[in-house]
Amino acid sequence: MVDVAGLVLPFFGLILLGYILAKLIRQGREAMGWLNVFIIYLALPALFFKLLSTTPVAELVSWNFVLTNILATFTVFLSVFCIARTFRHSGTAEATIQGLGGAYGNIGYMGPGLAILAFGEAAAVPVALVFCFENVMHFTITPAMMALSGKERKTGTQLIFSVARSVVLHPFIIATVFGIGAAVIEFVPPVPIERLMSYLAQAAAPSALFAMGVTLGVSSINKVPVELSYVVPFKLIFHPLVMYLFLSFMGDFDELWVFTAVLLAALPTATNVFIFGQQYGFWVENSSACILVSTIFSVLSVSVLLFLITNNLVPADLFPDSV
Repeated sequence: MVDVAGLVLPFFGLILLGYILAKLIRQGREAMGWLNVFIIYLALPALFFKLLSTTPVAELVSWNFVLTNILATFTVFLSVFCIARTFRHSGTAEATIQGLGGAYGNIGYMGPGLAILAFGEAAAVPVALVFCFENVMHFTITPAMMALSGKERKTGTQLIFSVARSVVLHPFIIATVFGIGAAVIEFVPPVPIERLMSYLAQAAAPSALFAMGVTLGVSSINKVPVELSYVVPFKLIFHPLVMYLFLSFMGDFDELWVFTAVLLAALPTATNVFIFGQQYGFWVENSSACILVSTIFSVLSVSVLLFLITNNLVPADLFPDSV
């Protein structure tokens, strides 16, 4: 347990420091602007590129892993969506945001730092694949569901172009594509550029976690919505469980890849869920509460998961003879 505490406490400690400072030094959400720009456009892309560009090409092509991961995450999204529609009688648009709350983890800000800290730099490959393809899925599902609900007033062509643009122009995805390209041609950047990218990559995790803490600190909860009684458990418990079962059943994957995907699935709700809520005008305050509550409870749930993994209490494959 001491080893797990050594992983988790510094990690969540950065979030806590950001949260505390946000409460002590009163500044608006807009004060985070340039730090977020640094994280999204420089630090995390540099981390993805640096790690992927030095990865053997054979490790970068694992479509079975990608499809299984997407299927598991979509299953969780669909489950929460159906619960919202059936039991809470939520509209399609609101149920979509709730589904994202249960299936869209903080794989951008929290994922790379925690996975690499827990499993080493080899975890960067499955992290990048999960990030890219899950984001493609979420960026596609959300406007499509809003169009079905009548809240997205775009033609089919406009919708396809909007989705493609949001995917293709995302800095993380661009960095991943360039990183894979560099691995294919075995490109080695000049020493000055490599050092600059190393500095940026080293700043990625601390900056992202601190920024997340500040974002939580400037958020407020007037009341805890009823929907969190099922959205948060789905995000922190059912999502990693479904991911684990699907990966075990669908293929004989490398242990590190399985546990990395499960860890990413166990992360709290992504801040992008709040952004989607704001964009479409549904479940806005509740999505903010979902992010805060799921992040708080993830301290315990992620710690327990890492304890189970690092102490070899769960096998990497429940069904070794299924494929």
